[in-house]
Amino acid sequence: MLKGAMHVHSTYSDGEFTLRELREVFLAQGCAFACMTDHAEYFNEDSIQRYVEECRSLSDPAFQFVPGLEYRCERNMHILGYCAIKLSSATEPERIIDHIREQGVVSVIAHPKDDFFPWIETFTTLPDGIETWNSKYDGRYAPRPGTFQLLGRLQKRDPGMHAFYGQDLHWKKQYRGLWVHLEATSASPDSILAALASGKFSGAKDALQLPSSGVLPAALLSEFEQAHARSQKMRRFFSSGKQALERVGLRVPASLKAQLRRIF
Repeated sequence: MLKGAMHVHSTYSDGEFTLRELREVFLAQGCAFACMTDHAEYFNEDSIQRYVEECRSLSDPAFQFVPGLEYRCERNMHILGYCAIKLSSATEPERIIDHIREQGVVSVIAHPKDDFFPWIETFTTLPDGIETWNSKYDGRYAPRPGTFQLLGRLQKRDPGMHAFYGQDLHWKKQYRGLWVHLEATSASPDSILAALASGKFSGAKDALQLPSSGVLPAALLSEFEQAHARSQKMRRFFSSGKQALERVGLRVPASLKAQLRRIF
């Protein structure tokens, strides 16, 4: 079983960590791999090659970077291409899913907004999975039960879809406690991709293990709903305070922002 992080950003797009720093951070936390998903719109054909090459040069038997991209689509929907390294000018979600599929890799709708759910259900072309817990977007305490329910409805059309778990890591002070455990024979990109595609993985936070099927007990979903509601209430409180300060020309100190990122 390999421990790793998914949905990670570096200084190649809008992350604060360099790839070299990420390697040290994740190795110190017992990880064997990190699936990178820097934003596609930051790249051109030259920089994407540098990105892929640096991921390779910093990989060895102890730790593997798997380069990938996060594609921005219309209405600001984001789709992760795990192991995708080809750029696209398309913005329609289904065309991006096809673009990722043509590369023979894994497509995942990232942190879908609640009001996107009905839209996603109209897609003729479905992704390989839904990011059911994004610890930046949803918070560290609990995911949204509705995202698991969305996946369940989509699985009636495509039983091969999986639940994915990602940190969406951008900031150095951000919470890093949502992991993925892979059933892979090695930490090579091919083995990691095969495990993701076949659902041979689980999400992990503390003692909690979350299956790639996304099928959870009703009692756990109820706990998630209550915990997420409490977390969102706290977030709204701090967000309102920030907006009030900005209206009178004051800015929240960067040090305080960093601490709040650790909390949420």
